[in-house]
This record gives sequence, C-alpha cells and structure tokens, in this order.
Amino acid sequence: MKEKRKTIILLILCAMLITLGGVGFYYWYNNENFVSTEDAKVDGDFISITPQVSGKLLEFNAKEGDKDVKDQILGRLDTNGLADANIDSALLRAPTNGIIIKKETEEGQYVSAGSTLAVMIDPEKLYITANIEEIKVEKLHEGQSVDIKIDQFEGKSFKGKVEYIGKASNSAFSLLPSSSGGTFTKVVQKVPVKIEFEKNDANLLPGTNAGIKIHIK
Repeated sequence: MKEKRKTIILLILCAMLITLGGVGFYYWYNNENFVSTEDAKVDGDFISITPQVSGKLLEFNAKEGDKDVKDQILGRLDTNGLADANIDSALLRAPTNGIIIKKETEEGQYVSAGSTLAVMIDPEKLYITANIEEIKVEKLHEGQSVDIKIDQFEGKSFKGKVEYIGKASNSAFSLLPSSSGGTFTKVVQKVPVKIEFEKNDANLLPGTNAGIKIHIK
C-alpha cells in the first residue's frame, strides 16, 4: 500500500514538473521569438475638410458615412465680398479619397477659414498603432513580420509588418506636467509602433482594439 502511495505521489510530482517545465518553455520561447501586446488599436490619418475663406456656409452636402473622391465639391460659402478671381476659393472640396466619419457644422452657419467642418479617413490606408514597453523596443526594427488579431473580427488573423518605430514615448506628448515634488513612482513607458497591413480586406473600424505579435527572429 505504501509503495503504491509513493508511486502515485511520484507521478503527481512528475506531472507537476512537466507542466511547470512546459509553461516555462512556453514563456521563454515567446519572449525569445516575439514581442507581443494587447495595447494596440486600428488607426488611420484623420484629414479635416476646411474652408479657404471665411463666410456663411450656403451648402454642405456631406454626411457621416459618405464616400467621396479627392477634389469632389462638397459645398460652397457665400461669395459676397469676394473678387471674381477668388470665387473658386469659396468651394469646399474633398481633400482626399475617403469616408466622412465626423461632421462638425451645418448649412447656414458662419465658418472661419481653416476651421474643421468635417473629418475624413481613407479606409484603404488604415494601420495598427501598438504601444510597446520601452524595455522591448530595442528588439524591434522596421520590416519585421507581425501577426494581428482584431477584436472586431474574432477568430480572424491578419498579417502586417513594422513600418515605423516612435522616437519618443507616449508620455512625452502628455499635456500634464511632470510632478517636481513628493514621492516618485517609476512607471514603465510605452513607445508607439506603426504596423502596416499586408492586405486590408475587411471593413475595419478606426479605434477598435487589436492584439499583435511581432516576429523578432
């Protein structure tokens, strides 16, 4: 009976050691071959539609979700007071191909030159912004292969590559001033890394969560 009990205990200990060894190997392998984070999101370059001159907005044919092409006329301002040579500057044109994702004003309002009337984004040029811990940045370089998973598309994987590694941490752009007194708590800083999709074949939404795994070997 005692021998049987010893055998069972030994088997349990062996199973525990194998499990711990497997877990340890898993973390070692991933740390040696990948840099991963869940602190990532689908991103894009937001482009503002702005008037060249100030005046009353007479027409503005822009709706959220509209697809427009570059230089498409979207509206016009009151031309009173403008010289004939400047009439064209009262027209509102799409600055790029893309989708209007935010409308900021309505017809009949007075708008100033350079103010944002709407915001566009090109869905063909979306990318991933991943925030990588500062201690891991030295393992990265442009061109590395990346596995991407997006919460919006559960179970689907995307491929990408590292396009750009930030030259400053996110905290460097913070509007909050650093404390000059009191206790100091060291916080691991994160650096933004831009990841380009190899193929963007889905209806991705800017701002949605993502997880990435960068191949470093």
